[in-house]
Amino acid sequence: MALLVRVLRDRISISQWFPVCSRLVPVCPTQGQCGRALSGTSQKIKIAALRMYTNCVKKTDFEEFFLRCEMPDTFNSWFLITLLHVWMCLVRMKQEGRSGKYMCRVIVHFMWEDVEQRGRVMGVNPYILKKNMMVMTNNFYAAILGYDEGILSDDHGLAAALWRTFFNQKCEDPRQLELLVEYVRKQIQYLDSMNGEDLLLTGEVSWRPLVEKNPQSILKPHSPVYNDEGL
Repeated sequence: MALLVRVLRDRISISQWFPVCSRLVPVCPTQGQCGRALSGTSQKIKIAALRMYTNCVKKTDFEEFFLRCEMPDTFNSWFLITLLHVWMCLVRMKQEGRSGKYMCRVIVHFMWEDVEQRGRVMGVNPYILKKNMMVMTNNFYAAILGYDEGILSDDHGLAAALWRTFFNQKCEDPRQLELLVEYVRKQIQYLDSMNGEDLLLTGEVSWRPLVEKNPQSILKPHSPVYNDEGL
């Protein structure tokens, strides 16, 4: 049983970070054309980014990853799985121009807010937590670079990136690597089929199962429903 994940899920509500949206700094360091271009939509994008990050956590079946990839039920395993799904969202949103890149920045912001909060809930010493977050930050950007190179490569290149980062160079079962390569490929394809404007307005994403009942089926997602404010 994934006890740690269940405890964190029960004790943490990501909705508590809605007030943080109004405190996020603009994407541009100075007020200018870039700031004016985003001023009318930035608040909607922040809310959509929060939803998208929430979907990376709430809609991912962590227990299935623990079971099929033989991962321990630890905070680090949770982070590695979350990181993979956040990265796939970043890959998708980078295709949406300036607004998409801004959304990527906000998604990453919420991810670190969540990581820090979960560490506190687990009772990690503040000094140790700060030190661990510095290490995790370095690992995050190294992972993003490796995954970016892997997704542009063939399956061998992607498998190597997953072996180094997701499995921490400790996967001895090639079937697990094959399963994860297939999962990433089909999930990227699935995200690409989603409408970019809808993603910017709603942040609603869903995830294909780790193991498909019908491996040949990649269903086109339903268009999200939202009001005039993108909510």
